[in-house]
Formats: sequence, C-alpha cells, structure tokens
Amino acid sequence: MFPINETMGQYSELFMLLAAGTYTVAFIAFAWDLAKSSKTLRAVDLKAASAEAVEVKVPVAAGRAGGNDVGGPAGRIERPTSAVTSVSQTAGGDMKYAAERRIPARVAVAVAIIGVAIHGAGVITRAIGAGRVPWGNMYEFLTTGAFLVVAVFLLSLIRRDLRFLGTFVLGLAVIMLVAASVAYWTPVGHLVPALQSYWLVIHVSIAVMSASLFTLTFAMSALQLVQSHRQKTLASGGADKLGFMRLVPNALSLENLSYRINTVAFVGWTFTLMFGAIWAEKAWGRFWGWDTKEVWTFVIWVVYAGYLHARATRGWTGTRAAWLSIVGYLCVIFNFTIVNQFFNGLHSYSGLAQ
Repeated sequence: MFPINETMGQYSELFMLLAAGTYTVAFIAFAWDLAKSSKTLRAVDLKAASAEAVEVKVPVAAGRAGGNDVGGPAGRIERPTSAVTSVSQTAGGDMKYAAERRIPARVAVAVAIIGVAIHGAGVITRAIGAGRVPWGNMYEFLTTGAFLVVAVFLLSLIRRDLRFLGTFVLGLAVIMLVAASVAYWTPVGHLVPALQSYWLVIHVSIAVMSASLFTLTFAMSALQLVQSHRQKTLASGGADKLGFMRLVPNALSLENLSYRINTVAFVGWTFTLMFGAIWAEKAWGRFWGWDTKEVWTFVIWVVYAGYLHARATRGWTGTRAAWLSIVGYLCVIFNFTIVNQFFNGLHSYSGLAQ
C-alpha cells in the first residue's frame, strides 16, 4: 500500500478549483455564441424578407401596368414566400461544420481544452496523492466523471459540430465540480477494505464512462424536447421565441444521435452490472444480495433497456423517447446521491464519514 501524499492531494484540489473557473469562462463563451448567433440569424431573416419583398413588388407593379396580374389566374396575385419558410429553422442534421466562423464558439472550445487539461492534472495528482486509481469515493467519482464528460464532448467535436451542446455540457461539469467540492469533499486517503481490489479499476471505470455518456444524452434529450416544441410552434405559424435554437439540429437528428450514444452507454452499464456481481461474489460470497445500490443499478439498466426496446421495436420516438432517456438519467443521479447518502447497505462507503 502506497503512502498518502497530502501535498499532491492539495495540488489536486487547487487544480479542480482552477478547472471549475476555466469551465465557467467556457460556459459563458458558449452562451455568448448562442446569443450572438441568434441575433445574426434574425438579421439574416430580416434581410431575406426585405429582398423578397422588393423582388415581388417590381413584377407585380409591372403586371398591373400591363393590365394583368402576375403569378396566377386572372384576378389573383401570387403572394411572396415568407422569410420564415425561406430560411432554415435548424442546423444541418448531419451536424457537419458550416463555412461561417463563429469566433465565440472557437474561443469557448479553446478555453474548454485548457480547462480539461487542468482538470486532468487534478485527477492525476489525486491518483498520485492516494497511490491508487482516483475513484474510491463520491468526491473522486464525481470529479473523474466531470472530466470524462468534458473530454468526450471535446473529442466528439473532431468529427461533428456539437458546439451547441457546449453551454449544457460545461454547465453540468461546473455543477458536478462544485457539488464534489462542497457536498462530497473527502481528504485524500486509503480505500476501505471492501474496495481494495483490482475489480475497482474494472467495475468503477466502466461505470464512470457509462454515466458520462448518459450525461451527454441527457443534455441532448432535454434539447430535443425544446426543439420539438419550437418546431411545432413554427409549423403552426407561431413566433420564434427561441432563435438560438437554430444552431441546434432538428429534434429527429438529436434523437437519433442520443439513441446511438445511449446504446453504447447501455452496453457499458451492462458490463458495470455484470462485473459488480462478480466483485460481490469475490468480496461477500454471493453474486446478488438485493442491496439498495445493487437494486438501483439494476433499475437503471431496466429503464435504459426499456428505452432502447421501445424505440427500436415499439415505435416510441419523439418526446416519449426523450422523456425515457431523461428518466434513466434521473435514476443515475438518484443512485449516486440519495442511495449513497441515505440508504444503509454493503455499499455505504461514499467517503463522507471518513
């Protein structure tokens, strides 16, 4: 067993604080990008509407001078197409990068990269200080999970323009780091005996990665609900009160991407459940004991299995699929917070009482 290095633990806490501050700056930059792009798109709409009005006015006047109406049968005038229908209301469903340069978004991504580098240093120094993998309690699980959420988001930007998720992903990362520091802070220390096993590396690492992917799909599902409502409002002739959502793909594209990511995360959660059962047999002599933590891990698996099954075979698409995805993530949050803190059992080693 490696000795505890409290100095490295203090460096880790400093890096976590700096990462939270850097993520906050990136969050503001992403929000600025949404706001700025919304105003730009509105200006484009007004310009398009003015251009169309001028184009239609001239031929109509000429037609009347000649005694005929333009664009239709006698006595009828062809009406111009509105700017609402001539301008795309959502980003491209392929989520490829467009030609225009969004400076605030570029700044936000650059700051987020700096933040994730600082955050990674915090995770590594925590591991060095404890002499083990840095996910032995709720504080470490949350800080490592936040790191993976941002890291996976930034890696995904290499192939797809998911910068519209930046505000939500960075906002969630800041919340996770603040919660870890305020509610779940635990000084660097050794693991309790039940966790001193190589299965900790296997079981918990997969759980952290799966939970990180579920966090991304939660953000996508929430955006899907907003975008779906907006599209219905526009289709019925309502005003576009959420102009910034034009940077977001349509609800169907969000749903399809969320479904694919949830499929990968579900496979990871399945291995989390399986390896947890094997570890339980090694530690306590049984694969399953109806411990509260075990039950809720299984509940999460059932919810996401139901989501995948309902969407693939029962045609549960649209808002119903989004709500199922959100319910699954709420179960993840409940399992991590409420179950760990308030339910006694063999898994009651959150680190808060150490």
